[in-house]
Amino acid sequence: MALCCPEAALRELQEPEVGGDWQFFLEISDGIRIYRLFLQESCLYEYKIYGTFPDCDPELFVDVYMDLKYRKQWDSYVKELCEQECNGQKVIYWQVKYPFFLANRDYVFIRERHDLDVDGRKIWVFVSKCVPGLSVKSGVIRVEDYHQTVAVESDGKQGTKVFMHYFDNPGGMIPTFLVNWAAKTGVPSFLKDMHKACANYPEYCRNSGK
Repeated sequence: MALCCPEAALRELQEPEVGGDWQFFLEISDGIRIYRLFLQESCLYEYKIYGTFPDCDPELFVDVYMDLKYRKQWDSYVKELCEQECNGQKVIYWQVKYPFFLANRDYVFIRERHDLDVDGRKIWVFVSKCVPGLSVKSGVIRVEDYHQTVAVESDGKQGTKVFMHYFDNPGGMIPTFLVNWAAKTGVPSFLKDMHKACANYPEYCRNSGK
């Protein structure tokens, strides 16, 4: 299973590709639609998300998405999040809080940013994927199978059009039904928090002296 390359993400922004075994999953109240694809080998799902943030400029959205320090302010599930050097390249270390009866998960991944101009359309594409490196912390489970592609452009008005393609296998002894339930609640919650974070970012920048 491989997620979108930048070229495929551009096509998805223009027209969603959710035929075949892709299933409509749910729609968030502000018009964001989520689709999922069942993966037989893991009994998990990968997800495609389409929608707009009608009151968020795309450059603002990109700034919020890229700002790791700010995410620690608005994402309550972040335990640790920082950029580090590993094997001669910059990687992102991300530890996620889990309920008290489960071990936290952490990720080591690279995030590629592509700023594109396609026939006058200004588009940003971000591709994230796990890489080996950094020692595993005691009591924390390392996620080794995580991919995310995000594509962003103007909606032609005052907002941002967004496409996301996402898969995450948390590993460990978590029942599959619980993983899929967490995705059903966690993905919409993250998008709503991201929307709110965009609205609050100018004030955060003023207060932090950015």
